[in-house]
Amino acid sequence: MSVATLSDVLQPALAKGYAVAGMVTLGWEDMRAFVEAAEEENAPLILQSGPSCREHTPLPILGKMFRFLAEQASVPVVAHLDHGYTHGECKMALESGFTSLMFDGSRKPLAQNIDETAAISEMAHKAGISCEGEIGFVGYVNGEISNGTNPIEAAKFARETGVDALAVSVGNVHLQQKKEGGLDEDLIYKIGACTNLPLVIHGGSGVPVEQRKHLSRYSSICKFNIGTELRMAFGSALKDAVSLDPFRFDRVQILKDTHHPVKMAAREVIQTLFTNYA
Repeated sequence: MSVATLSDVLQPALAKGYAVAGMVTLGWEDMRAFVEAAEEENAPLILQSGPSCREHTPLPILGKMFRFLAEQASVPVVAHLDHGYTHGECKMALESGFTSLMFDGSRKPLAQNIDETAAISEMAHKAGISCEGEIGFVGYVNGEISNGTNPIEAAKFARETGVDALAVSVGNVHLQQKKEGGLDEDLIYKIGACTNLPLVIHGGSGVPVEQRKHLSRYSSICKFNIGTELRMAFGSALKDAVSLDPFRFDRVQILKDTHHPVKMAAREVIQTLFTNYA
């Protein structure tokens, strides 16, 4: 399959009743495992580069890595910028081969968020790629507090920005290590009734698996961002690999041992979202 845009994978999900995993990457080892997992599940995949990933690896390099994997894959793969905070950052991602831009103006006043997101959306669409925006604010564990999405504001935001997907704050929180963050389903359905856009859940690692399954099938949520859950799988596998042989020093050999555990963790995530349909 060729490299896909966000709309390419989310519109079928919205129509057919499933969700696509937005897997937050940190390096070559995990992104390669994620793509292999998606191929084994015959499911579309969104590879995501968040702020911490971009601190480690420049956007032009990430774009080449994402596109190389996508071009070799047997399933649609999206090269997605997660939490782009400036026009310049989004423009660099576009020029680096990304096929989807998530502009995060959620900390800003509504009018400013709409204006700045609309500009990114226009830039993306002129280049033939997709744009995701956020209305309401998704907070962080032991950090910034969430501000829930107002359905009327969500409808205004969707209408005036022209985005292809809408990230919402409905009880989800970034960086949760346990699946205890149940979502406000009534609010999700109210937002869904106000807009026809695919909805996105950031902080998906904290959402109970059964609720992920249910909302993937029966709501407008078409994308769950999963980061912490997969980082925990990688960290655990890396610890095991290092402790296996105290005399082993070759990083390539050590990192090879993380591939299967991370791939299996990614397959489990995909199964909860996609096998509703498949």
